[in-house]
Amino acid sequence: MTDENVEASPVEIALRPAGDVARFGLVALSTDLTTEGDMALLLPPGAALHVSRVAFENPTTPANLARMAPRLTGAADLLVPGAALRAIYYACTAASVAMGDDYVREAVQAARPGVPVVTPTGAASAGFKALGVGRVALLTPYLPETTAPMAAYFSAQGLDVRRTHCMGLADDRDIARVAPEAILAAAQAVDCPEAEALFISCTALPAAALVPRIEAAIGKPVLTSNQAGAWALARAGGFGGHRPAAGGRLFQAAPAESAAR
Repeated sequence: MTDENVEASPVEIALRPAGDVARFGLVALSTDLTTEGDMALLLPPGAALHVSRVAFENPTTPANLARMAPRLTGAADLLVPGAALRAIYYACTAASVAMGDDYVREAVQAARPGVPVVTPTGAASAGFKALGVGRVALLTPYLPETTAPMAAYFSAQGLDVRRTHCMGLADDRDIARVAPEAILAAAQAVDCPEAEALFISCTALPAAALVPRIEAAIGKPVLTSNQAGAWALARAGGFGGHRPAAGGRLFQAAPAESAAR
């Protein structure tokens, strides 16, 4: 068949307005197995999530995570060029500490100027503020050398980190395979009476769906990296009233101005 044999359709083709879908961007690690599923669970119905990946090779040590820094702008530039995004989520908690929230925001906005950028660390800090929490326990799946900077980050944000535990894993693909009961047991083990809330770090750890169970077990608010990230994205995107079933107490909190920048 030649081009001459192809006829134009007699049907008038109508296009929907470009802005009728709430679109969010996600920059995920190339090895991430968890974040897209968590966002599907927690973002508002009808919201569209567009994903780009940034090259990463394990282990999840601070120095290795920081090597992603020069790749962030290029990854963000691949997020549906020309489409309006309400906010962009960079899905790596430990790398946000290693590079700094401000660096991540500036690198992503170099590709998408003016679009609010959410990091898991910035979102968690804003979440604790919205909940009125000052004393926290911290659980990570990382090695000790990656966990210590995480505790220092939250201390620098004005939080009193009362207890810190880590699981000792170095590969985020292994982190994504940690069993739910192991996460629940580890969360209960790190909790202490002095802590007002618990933060479970790492976007690769499949903890977001467990938030209601863990909150019921320890009787206090629980924040995870992707749950806090989705909370901040929803608010940055104009969905301040969104209350997903798996969102926990955080999604009942009032919006915080610093959740996205």
